[in-house]
Amino acid sequence: MRQRDPNKTTVTIRDVAKTSGFSASTVSIVLNNAPLARYIPPQTKARIQKAAKTLGYHPNVFAKSLRSKRNHTVGVMVFDITDPYCTPILRGIENALYQASYLPILADAHNERGRFERYLEMLLERRIEGLIVLANWLYLDINLLADIERGKIPTVIIGRELESDAISSVIVDDEAGAYSGLSHLYGLGHRKIAFVRGPKALASSKARWRGIQRFAKDTGLELDPRRIVDLPDQRNPNVGVDDGFRMTEELLKRKRPFTALMAYDDMTAFGTLRALAKAGIKVPDHCSVVGFDDINPSQLFVPALTTVRQPMEAMGAAAVVIANDAITATAENRTVGAIHRKLAAELVIRESTRAVP
Repeated sequence: MRQRDPNKTTVTIRDVAKTSGFSASTVSIVLNNAPLARYIPPQTKARIQKAAKTLGYHPNVFAKSLRSKRNHTVGVMVFDITDPYCTPILRGIENALYQASYLPILADAHNERGRFERYLEMLLERRIEGLIVLANWLYLDINLLADIERGKIPTVIIGRELESDAISSVIVDDEAGAYSGLSHLYGLGHRKIAFVRGPKALASSKARWRGIQRFAKDTGLELDPRRIVDLPDQRNPNVGVDDGFRMTEELLKRKRPFTALMAYDDMTAFGTLRALAKAGIKVPDHCSVVGFDDINPSQLFVPALTTVRQPMEAMGAAAVVIANDAITATAENRTVGAIHRKLAAELVIRESTRAVP
């Protein structure tokens, strides 16, 4: 059997044809598993495949994509890859794309509007078949919907609820999650409960507060305005710990005692734990604390944080399923509408909550 010329860097179908002794058209049919391959004898297939393996042949994916107009690549845009919220979602996205035989192209915007827009432009230039955007606070400032709709790329946004007929979304049921977190504190006997709400501009913050209000209405629980503070409408989620610390100190300055506190998210709750510790208030002995998200550090904190879990890996996987269905429909010239999926949240009880003494 002929060996590959060591000076050649790329093995072609013609090389495999020379080595195996069959025509280039026959080799192409076998290696591309074309419909006519079923008529080729098994011995011929085996000989061609052995020659291809010996030579180290790999199909020219780029050329194939030009012919089929398919390249099996999906852009994955994140605003800040250092945000602990991103990691499990990205794992869910990557694993689902792998199972579906798509190659992800990851772009991190570093919480910069200009970088996000440039990356989006570059991804569209590379003719990605689909786009998944993991949104955060900066998303509010970017008019990305119009750009994507013009490109007609199947797109799924994770973490932001949309009212769009062209772009799909995957979110968690924030309202029900907040309801369950407050229900947990109420069941432990807490009635004097403080709240560090999220930024007013965020849809997730509004939805979680609706859950709080609905529970209060259902039970007659008083929501004392003096025990409620709001996080600033900032654009950097990584300062959530500092903001949670400052907002909790603000609550303590008001001299309005509370036996429990609900934070907008886990990062805010970590800041709350620091502020309470600084003030000599033990958690959970003197004050119970509940977060939201269940990012990885939540179970490592001391005390481990009771929180409302977002099914983050499942959210990433769900986004891929939606994107894949839309990509397939596009390839088949079928029209599909946007899909907006809402996944259930789950209360995770750990060490930061206990019954009122």
